[in-house]
Amino acid sequence: MKNKQNPGALKRMLNIGCGRQRHPDWCNIDMVAVDDSVMAHDICEGLPFDDGTFDVVYHSHVLEHLSPVDGESLVSECHRVLRPGGVLRMVVPDLERIAELYLQMLRKAWHRESSASDNYAWMKLELLDQMVRKKSGGLMGPYMIDYAKSNREFVEARVGREIDSCEPVQMTGFVNRTGWARRMRDRFHNARLAITRHTIRLLMGSEYASAFDEGVFRQQGEIHRWMYDRFSLRQLVEGQGFTGFTVCQADESQIECFADFQLDVAGSKARKPDSLFVECQKTAMVAAKAA
Repeated sequence: MKNKQNPGALKRMLNIGCGRQRHPDWCNIDMVAVDDSVMAHDICEGLPFDDGTFDVVYHSHVLEHLSPVDGESLVSECHRVLRPGGVLRMVVPDLERIAELYLQMLRKAWHRESSASDNYAWMKLELLDQMVRKKSGGLMGPYMIDYAKSNREFVEARVGREIDSCEPVQMTGFVNRTGWARRMRDRFHNARLAITRHTIRLLMGSEYASAFDEGVFRQQGEIHRWMYDRFSLRQLVEGQGFTGFTVCQADESQIECFADFQLDVAGSKARKPDSLFVECQKTAMVAAKAA
């Protein structure tokens, strides 16, 4: 299953929610464009492409930021824009592995094993923090910044190079390449938020203003609205007409030369080792039935 094919035959490939992990051979879309190689688009409005446009659709650490209903809609849209025989590759945090490690570290911490307490604390954060946090970075960000932690090696093994993005200098540099109309709409939206926040504080006090700020933050896409394991992902994609569900590794794919694009790997290592990597296909039979 390893990629060993000639990278010459490029396909029509879509990278949804690409962030900084994009490649010029792909059509890259995200809510905010980091540069001109990315199309700015809100995927909650559907995918702005015709039926059967792509041979491959890929998204990494996107699905968990959507509600189950919106996640189902995204997978349905992926099915629509894929040609018959096309491949969908999805990457999400692996709830099964998180739960396994949480229980493992809980037992070790209970028996006072060395370093287990810190590992337990991290796994509890990994399980809960992005679902309950009230501000960007939550508690995981400060934890990863703290180089004095005795379990830094354990955390790095979980998150990979993502730990480097917690350095303040790495958190800057995104450029909003959206059009003039979108920027004006965003400025008007921000002004309305500021007026609303000020009004709430005057009428109801700072506690209610803080609750408003938390609500606004939770709508900005950072939090996890759902979590998936291999069984729930299989249920999801099969419910939308996909077949051939397969769990793979970061450097494994039926997509030609996928590892060469360095989307799920950095060099030879997984970018996000805590992930579940899966693939499935839109079959010609299913497409014909839908027609």
